[in-house]
Amino acid sequence: MSVMDRSEKRVIATTGALLSLFIFSILYARGRYNDLPECLPFNKAYTEPKVTRLDDKTYQVYAVAQMWQFQPAEIFIPVGSEVDFFVTSRDVVHGFNIYEKNVNLMAVFGNINKTTVKFDKPGVYKITCHEYCGVGHQNMQAQVVVNDPAAH
Repeated sequence: MSVMDRSEKRVIATTGALLSLFIFSILYARGRYNDLPECLPFNKAYTEPKVTRLDDKTYQVYAVAQMWQFQPAEIFIPVGSEVDFFVTSRDVVHGFNIYEKNVNLMAVFGNINKTTVKFDKPGVYKITCHEYCGVGHQNMQAQVVVNDPAAH
């Protein structure tokens, strides 16, 4: 009959503690971050840039990236709006980043990525491409302008 060494017991205890922490972290993140983007089946309808108002506080934006621009380049919505962004590309891989809202999507030709964002504060939210897409990459920007109708 062999007895476990003290160092072996420590290694097993440390491994168990780290594994428990890892599992807890995954479950916490899953419950905390529900707004993960989703990938939709390709449909040509999403390749035409547009902003659609569904009701007073709900909008859909079909954002199309192409060298070296986003279309639509300006999106105007009222404060408190919830926006579904459907993002695709007409050419190469582009990034779609709204830093202030923690939005980070890939715009890929032949794919549609979707996320939903709530704009609670008025202001101008810059959209930038964060994937190098060629020599004009640094100029690839758009913006979401959130207005407060009560302020007028």
